[in-house]
Amino acid sequence: MMKTLNAPLVVSHDYAMRGDDGMTKGYWQSSLFGGGHPGGSGLSTEAGSYTAETTPPTANHHNMKAIILSDPGKPSTFLVKDIPIPEPLPGHVVIEIKAFGINHAEMHMRKGEWAEIAEVSGIECVGITHSCPGGEFAVGTKVAALMGGMGRTIPGSYAEYTRVPVSNVASIESNLSWAELAAIPESYATAWTTVFQNLELTSGQTLLVRGGTSSFGLAAINLAVNCGAKVIATTRNLDRSQMLLDLGVLRVELEGLELSERLPEKKTIDAVLNLVGNSVLLDSLAIVRRGGRVCLAGFLGGLAPIPDFNPLLQMPSGVHFSFFGSFHFGTPGFPLSDVPLQSIAKDVEGGRYKAKPSREFKFEEVAVAHKLMEENRAGGKLVVTVGQN
Repeated sequence: MMKTLNAPLVVSHDYAMRGDDGMTKGYWQSSLFGGGHPGGSGLSTEAGSYTAETTPPTANHHNMKAIILSDPGKPSTFLVKDIPIPEPLPGHVVIEIKAFGINHAEMHMRKGEWAEIAEVSGIECVGITHSCPGGEFAVGTKVAALMGGMGRTIPGSYAEYTRVPVSNVASIESNLSWAELAAIPESYATAWTTVFQNLELTSGQTLLVRGGTSSFGLAAINLAVNCGAKVIATTRNLDRSQMLLDLGVLRVELEGLELSERLPEKKTIDAVLNLVGNSVLLDSLAIVRRGGRVCLAGFLGGLAPIPDFNPLLQMPSGVHFSFFGSFHFGTPGFPLSDVPLQSIAKDVEGGRYKAKPSREFKFEEVAVAHKLMEENRAGGKLVVTVGQN
């Protein structure tokens, strides 16, 4: 039996490099992935830190490479495996994946901490339409896809192909690289929805973004600043303040459980986007003015519930509170078509939004990207490219 440790490592078939204790020290990228070298990401793994399994390659042209969870629903490692390319299905789009973003939800899925977990993780991607029986997207169309059950109830984007409901796919023409495009779908679709629909932010208002250096937070700041709002952002590490100031925030605050006690603008702020989670929800409600809005849309601080929450005693009067989960995209109430992904991509391409990924990884380096995120060293959006881009 293979022991599951605290972080995964993808090993390319028989090219694992083993230490004297038999534990994986690093990996050599198989020719099936186009060649490579140990530690190609610039991050190395130390002996004793990881274990992994391998799957023999096949020559079946109807198969694809996928990175699967070793034990979905429980703490897992990542395994490279050959599985069939998805068949065409009415109401769905089969996408040849070119790149995908890494998200915190996928880290919790790997740990077995999510309610629904598919064998193939990944909740977003960009790529090319491979098949679409209904004709909604022509074969060869450049598209972005997010949610629709990906990584939760259907195989996700950690693969060379995926099949997604039509309602969760959008065409997105751009001269951006695949890696740059992959930094947009989940982060910007969710940020746009929370900032402009949940919080109804307008020019001149003041927004507090809790969790500003996350990829979601950076997207929200870009959108808010460019609509003319005044933005204050928080971070757990003030060494990262400059990246927030460069985006146009007025001030950076150290994130903490009692932030409301330190803010001079308490009770005057128009809106709070809470990406930290339940641990600071009550504190966030105490910050906004009467008629102000708080949106809970992240869980950077963990998934634990609020103990003994009593709205009658703890909710301030006259404050609006809402939640948004991106898993609602594609449902009748939250059509993906509401989100102007095409114009956002155009604005990124034109330099209006600073949305380039903080790091790019190769397909076989997914585990290294997860390790970076788990250590809070992402510094923005991590993306993975698939194949030769």
